[in-house]
Amino acid sequence: MAMLSVVIVSFNTRDLLRACLRSLQKCEDCPPLEVFVVDNASTDGSAAMVAGEFPWVQLIESDENRGYAHANNIALHRCSGEYWLLLNPDTELPPGALREMVDLMDAHIDVGVAGPKLVRQDGALDLACRRSFPSPEVSLYRMLGLSQLFPRSRRFGRYNLTYLDPDQPAEVDSVVGAFMMVRAAVAREVGVLDEAFFMYGEDLDWAFRIKRAGWKVLYNPAVVVLHHKGAASRHSRKAIVEFYRAMHIFYRKHYARGTNLLLGAAIVAAIWTKCAFSLAVNQLRPPEARRVS
Repeated sequence: MAMLSVVIVSFNTRDLLRACLRSLQKCEDCPPLEVFVVDNASTDGSAAMVAGEFPWVQLIESDENRGYAHANNIALHRCSGEYWLLLNPDTELPPGALREMVDLMDAHIDVGVAGPKLVRQDGALDLACRRSFPSPEVSLYRMLGLSQLFPRSRRFGRYNLTYLDPDQPAEVDSVVGAFMMVRAAVAREVGVLDEAFFMYGEDLDWAFRIKRAGWKVLYNPAVVVLHHKGAASRHSRKAIVEFYRAMHIFYRKHYARGTNLLLGAAIVAAIWTKCAFSLAVNQLRPPEARRVS
């Protein structure tokens, strides 16, 4: 049986991390596992909780938070599994999830990345679990609100692929880093996460590089995973800035070279104008209602 390496990066998510690890303990017909938790300089006792309650986890304690990509890479360089799984601490897995996802990868040798259907606590689909790449055109429709106005449109609904049936498997551009299973040989071929991204965007960039290398990315709704989304960053001003900085990095890395200079300047201006607007609107919300985007 193929070994699976699971990497969880935690930053002040002790209770959610505990629930996530307990769900891993309940894995049925589980492939051989090695589980890494990288604690990103938490101050809530997360590392002590892992060490005391889950001695089978390989705990890595960082003395500073240098970002999600950096923390994942620390563990990825130690992984020995045939498949690598990026898993958020604010997820809870059903017992058969890992077995089903590994079986999917085993059965489709042309697939480099796969992800499940993610749902929120109220049962609603987490739209980020299957996405198109944020090209200038796709991002423009998103910023103008056209993707929300016309979610069933194949033209305007590409950002979160809202025109697709969420209960049907599909080949997509990217799944989300909250649960992102990657074939280890593919990851070694294209490299690990780009640490230019502090948080957000590193999963899209990884999928972009993997697809460019000729591999497929699959969305598998047969597996449903609970996602307590935004637990660690919902109230953070830094998270909002990093969200838009990730958009800027992704555009500069993958699209700027083929874009007219004047249009490129307009795209960059639009990203940071939207960032400023989001910061202002978020500040007007009550604290419990603030969010990244």
